[in-house]
Amino acid sequence: MMAHKFSPQSIERLLSEERCNAVKPHQFLRDCGLDAGMTVADVGCGPGFFTVPASNIVGRKGLVYAIDVQEEMIRILKRRTRRKNIVPLLSKEHRIPLDARTVDFALLAYVLHEAEDKFKFLKEVKRIMKKGARIVVLDWKKKREKEGPPFAERLALKDARRLVEEAGLSVDRVSSFGSSHYIISALK
Repeated sequence: MMAHKFSPQSIERLLSEERCNAVKPHQFLRDCGLDAGMTVADVGCGPGFFTVPASNIVGRKGLVYAIDVQEEMIRILKRRTRRKNIVPLLSKEHRIPLDARTVDFALLAYVLHEAEDKFKFLKEVKRIMKKGARIVVLDWKKKREKEGPPFAERLALKDARRLVEEAGLSVDRVSSFGSSHYIISALK
């Protein structure tokens, strides 16, 4: 079954004030350990919901690679912001155009469930991470609800955690994020 990708036609849902108030992306990133001066990969950045807050946190000495497989998402991000510390990158799912050991922090927000080959995708993200770097996976709980992706496309927390560990990353924190999401935090 081919994984569903979020449609750029529904972009306003990704950037809505309601979503911003529910997720609080700046606080979320801070709580996950993002700090000034870091180099970040926002993998599956979409229109920049987490990218722009990450740019504020890392500041002028930090860098945010905004990575997406959809050209339209990168175009929308470029229209929304021209910050010098944001580098938009069009990517293939299993070939991110960055050198190995480039980033201190990798964010996979609502994207792991969309990956065609989730293990291969995680191995590629691991490749671009520095030794000791943190990866944060934020995704939908495997439950039926009106919002979010269809039940069949959701990835259960235990399966996501197993994939992260099999990719060679050390899980150090797992938690719920509201009633619909989970967070897996791991180190390389």
